[in-house]
Amino acid sequence: MFHVLCFMRISELRQKPKNELQNLLVEKRERLRILRFDLASGKVKNVREIRQIKKDIARMLTLLKQT
Repeated sequence: MFHVLCFMRISELRQKPKNELQNLLVEKRERLRILRFDLASGKVKNVREIRQIKKDIARMLTLLKQT
């Protein structure tokens, strides 16, 4: 399965309402979980995506704590 790396900029995240950020956070966590399973089974070709998703999750959590 091929996924395009799409990282979220902090300015883009600040414009989103809180409930949309929470929904996006759930989606990113689910994607990270799937990538970790795929990594363990050797299916992941782009390990950079894992790092980027973790950074996106951290950005979202930071914004949610500030609001």
